[in-house]
Amino acid sequence: MTLPASPTSRRLHPRFVLLSFVALVLLLAVGAFARHTRADAVQASVGPLVRASDTTRVDSLGWADGLALGVVEGITEYLPISSTGHLIVTERFLDLNPPDGDAKDALDSYTVVIQVGAILAVLLLYRRRVGQILSGVAGRSDTGRRLLISIVIAFVPVGLLAKAFEGPISDHLLNPAPVAIAWIVGGIALLGGSQWLRRKGRTGSPLEEITFRHAMIIGAVQAFSLWPGVSRSLVTIVGGVAAGLTIGAAVEFSFLLGLATLSAATAYEIATNGSTIVERFGIGAPLVGIIAAFVAAAAAINLFVEYLNRRDLRIFGAYRIVAGLLVFVLLTANVI
Repeated sequence: MTLPASPTSRRLHPRFVLLSFVALVLLLAVGAFARHTRADAVQASVGPLVRASDTTRVDSLGWADGLALGVVEGITEYLPISSTGHLIVTERFLDLNPPDGDAKDALDSYTVVIQVGAILAVLLLYRRRVGQILSGVAGRSDTGRRLLISIVIAFVPVGLLAKAFEGPISDHLLNPAPVAIAWIVGGIALLGGSQWLRRKGRTGSPLEEITFRHAMIIGAVQAFSLWPGVSRSLVTIVGGVAAGLTIGAAVEFSFLLGLATLSAATAYEIATNGSTIVERFGIGAPLVGIIAAFVAAAAAINLFVEYLNRRDLRIFGAYRIVAGLLVFVLLTANVI
């Protein structure tokens, strides 16, 4: 079983991912050090009865912060580890805690808008498949038309549920603790089911033979990804294989479905909060985040596809469990 490579997979070296991780770690370290240094200075001036975290909340976003968030978004968007969960934890680690509701909305919208970079990465790497879908729109490709309809069918459930439960999700789940729970549960499931996933994924249907039944099953399980930390990529890949696709077809359809899901979310945020983002953060930080997300996503997609041609998903299960436990440790220590 071989996964379909993207058109540019041979031209992007995995070292891009390594460099992205190194840059991310450095940026997080510098950002955290600067903010905690400022917090210590402020607390020294206001006295011990005031918590430093209450006096250092920010409503601005530096380029280093924007770059860090963009790298996190790009690396994690298409891997089965949840980009939303990583962004929530990264915001806490960088101490990005806006003091008012409008600033918080702007920051939340920013983390959605930088998905443009991840969207562009898939458009570039899978441009031939996207072209086939566009040919289907024009009536020149039956396969492209079937893919388009399948994407729409799979998108509708999560789109409706996301709008219906927008308030409860925002109020109760956009915090590190729910993310950590989802990481651990998903990690255990991956460790237990990765062999089944790889074995069943060898015998399914290719993407060209996707049916509307496949799409409905994938769309139904994608709804679970509304819980931050679950991972849209994880549930759509597992759902695709369970529905009867090969793992290669499930991965590629997950990428293509991501175009619809991310594009809709991004368009909604730009329409509702675009002006607020620009007023709060300017143009520079969003552009830096989008570019960083594009480069990191392109590298991560290629590395992920190459990795799955040789290995199963157990390493991601182990990572999720370790990350979830680490978040609980950091929460207990009041670090995030």
